[in-house]
Amino acid sequence: MGFSRGGGAAHWSALERFSVMHGPSGGLGFAGYIAFYPTCNRRFVGGDAAVAKPIRLFHGTADDYIPVGGCRSYVDRLKKAGNDIVLYEYAGAHHGFDNPARKSPVKPARAQTTRNCPLLEEAADGRIVNSQTKQPFTYASDACVERGTTLAFDANAYAEALKGVKGFVTTTLQLK
Repeated sequence: MGFSRGGGAAHWSALERFSVMHGPSGGLGFAGYIAFYPTCNRRFVGGDAAVAKPIRLFHGTADDYIPVGGCRSYVDRLKKAGNDIVLYEYAGAHHGFDNPARKSPVKPARAQTTRNCPLLEEAADGRIVNSQTKQPFTYASDACVERGTTLAFDANAYAEALKGVKGFVTTTLQLK
């Protein structure tokens, strides 16, 4: 389970290539993968092949830090490849919608976002490149990187996501 950039790490750890490279040995592995408002606008070599475990993504439609559109495309690609992946979208919810401690929205002006970046893809040499310019991607120099985002709690999205995670964990782990 991961949140934001950690959510990206959570769902990318389900990719077969990364599971083989970095996962545990001896037949051990995760029962499922959960990601909240993850980065999805990346495409890795072999990135449509996932391990045979369910992947669930939870995302707000008003997220301007990591927009949900990249996850829609990602989920479509993985579904077409035969993977068990579902995206739950929460209308009007922003990044960090699940944090009840955040009583009012916060707008960090310096927070970096790739919301206007095209797909970032892995080149043959392992570097991540901007798919339009074919230049190596960096937060420091790529023109598509912007600043300024919104973080906001959403009680309805939080309640629905909590139900969704509990149901997923109960079903996946076969808890009674």
